[in-house]
Amino acid sequence: MNVFINDIPLILKKASEKTYKHEYDLILKAADHFTSKDLVGDVLIKDADAVLIDRLVRLMEVKKLKKLKSLTLVADKKKRLIAHLKDQFKIVKAAGGLVIKDDKILMMYRLGVWDLPKGKLDKKEKVKAGALREVEEECNIQVEVLEKLPKTWHSYAYKGKKILKKTSWFLMNCTDDSLMKPQAEEFIEEVRWMTPEEVMEVLPNAYTSISFIVRHYLQSQKTGKV
Repeated sequence: MNVFINDIPLILKKASEKTYKHEYDLILKAADHFTSKDLVGDVLIKDADAVLIDRLVRLMEVKKLKKLKSLTLVADKKKRLIAHLKDQFKIVKAAGGLVIKDDKILMMYRLGVWDLPKGKLDKKEKVKAGALREVEEECNIQVEVLEKLPKTWHSYAYKGKKILKKTSWFLMNCTDDSLMKPQAEEFIEEVRWMTPEEVMEVLPNAYTSISFIVRHYLQSQKTGKV
């Protein structure tokens, strides 16, 4: 489960999963005494429970952890912890695509950041159909689905409610971009084909969840596994 709270990656792992000390700037146990100021860089906390995750999510939501790059929680009962986390939010389902053509990736500029085409699913809409619709509407192109990509979950507040948006991602091939243009109604200013090198240059000005999907795809090109 790839969760992003206020654009900070929150990673949940089972106690049986391997973790490597050199990947973290700080390693704690849930019982250790620590404050928000201690959580700097990539942090791993062992023996996580519901009380701990409630505390940390509150801190992340009010942007008290400005120096935190990522937070990994290790728990004996990972599924129970995920269920507890979801219970704190209203779940909204969305879908989108990473679109490729001639070894280039389609990026869009929206509300001051680089993004990928995506959007909320209509009621009872199938996930793949919704992803195709959103991509074609936002970019005015024709696409076909190639493979599934990892899902992402990111939080935001809307009308006083805590929302956790689950986005299903697909790798797509562009079959026709002759009429490509940004959908102004969705505040999209530009859609642009970029080489992988160009994409890497703009990723610092993209949401962390978008960066995660793009980096996953680029890494898969090296390993041959999507």
